[in-house]
Amino acid sequence: MILKSPAISRVLLVRPGATEFDDQGRIKGSMDMPMSETGRRQAETLADQISHFRCRTIHTAPCESARETAEMLAEGRGAKVKVIEAFRNLDHGLWHGKLIDELKRNHPKLYRRGQESPWDICPPGGESIGDAQVRVVKAVRKLLKKNHDELITIVIPDPMAWIVQNLLSGETLSNLWKAETDSAKWDLIEPIMD
Repeated sequence: MILKSPAISRVLLVRPGATEFDDQGRIKGSMDMPMSETGRRQAETLADQISHFRCRTIHTAPCESARETAEMLAEGRGAKVKVIEAFRNLDHGLWHGKLIDELKRNHPKLYRRGQESPWDICPPGGESIGDAQVRVVKAVRKLLKKNHDELITIVIPDPMAWIVQNLLSGETLSNLWKAETDSAKWDLIEPIMD
């Protein structure tokens, strides 16, 4: 699925600073965790890197690391922070807290599917990437429509950021496991137009 914007807009998609689970290579998913010391330093660097972008509102996922990052980005910019519940991260069910290397070692076929075609993977007690996409599409469409002529800033952790980036740019999803531990980076996206 590709989201098409009704007018020209740009999206600044920001991954929050790392948590302890990110630092350890663990699957965090929808667990609510603060940033680690590394994550706080990363968020400070992010704030410097994107300081030249002007935004009125920073839309953020409800998790603590995303909210902390959004607050750091908003500081001194006159921007407000708005939590969007639909941006909560992918629910990895029973995989929460597991090392990615542990999944690779104990479930090599599943790990390979996560690299090659992650759409239909659904952890026990969790949600599939397809279900997460359905959940986030409405919120992203609403932001594009409401803010069609200004920069839209979103702070959202991976793998949900990875899903949103795919929706906006039309990129093919691949390698769920790399996306699981990406943090403290940003992309400027011009959504594909009608």
